[in-house]
Amino acid sequence: MTQAAAAAAGAQQYPAGTLYVVATPIGNLADLTLRAVHVLGLVDAVACEDTRVGGSLLAHLGLSKPLVALHQHNEQAATVQVLARLARGERIACISDAGTPVVSDPGATLVAAAQAAGYRTVPLPGASSVLAALCVAGDAHAAGFGFVGFLPTKAGERDAAIATLAQRRREALVLFEAPHRIAALAQALAAAMPGRRMTVGRELTKQFENVVSLAAAEAPAWLAADAKRLRGEFVLVLHAQKAEVADADSVDAASEHALRVLLAELPLKQAVALAASLTAAPRNALYARALTLRSPGGGG
Repeated sequence: MTQAAAAAAGAQQYPAGTLYVVATPIGNLADLTLRAVHVLGLVDAVACEDTRVGGSLLAHLGLSKPLVALHQHNEQAATVQVLARLARGERIACISDAGTPVVSDPGATLVAAAQAAGYRTVPLPGASSVLAALCVAGDAHAAGFGFVGFLPTKAGERDAAIATLAQRRREALVLFEAPHRIAALAQALAAAMPGRRMTVGRELTKQFENVVSLAAAEAPAWLAADAKRLRGEFVLVLHAQKAEVADADSVDAASEHALRVLLAELPLKQAVALAASLTAAPRNALYARALTLRSPGGGG
């Protein structure tokens, strides 16, 4: 493998004293690029999120390199260590446990510090769960996409974040979620935006991969139908809404005024139901707006 990698990627220049930001597979080892294999064989050390995971990947390639642990709890200290190596003219690779570093993973502090110190930073693109999910979502109406990552773990903060996302109707939105929180997130999305289409990507690129597109309201039942669907890592794509649907889901000033008055006296769900009955404004939009108004700093 390393010989094939050298033949494919070896003609390019790989200067010393450079930080190489290397994408690694998100599940299927075959997704590691030949250029990544070549650079991992060339560098003097590898900064990795978990040295056990990084070491296992290198061993699979028949490589052994000094490893520098660089994770969310030590990134500042590890960055100093890596900069010292770069100052000695070493080539350093930065990898995460899976996928592209910095995208919801450590590495941003290191990259910024290396650039500020005048060292070159070279990206080696490859596997990304964000792009993997987007390319199978089939969202033909999106005006671009936004990367959200993990939402807050506390229910109130999560619901407030979802209320904000509900207003971003013209773009596709990419979320991450862990298996022990996916059911709660699905319920929250179903309550806030039941009609919005979403694509659920579970265990992308792995043996038991699932990709399904459905209305948010259907997601809790889909997950509950098979206990195995609650396992693994999740990437969700909230589809953009068609322009006419997005416009129809807005809350006008009169409806919001009624909602504010009702929220002052009633529980949220009851206030939304009554506001929808009195104003004929879309219930989904009223619910999303109510969550925003009830959140800290939401104006309600």
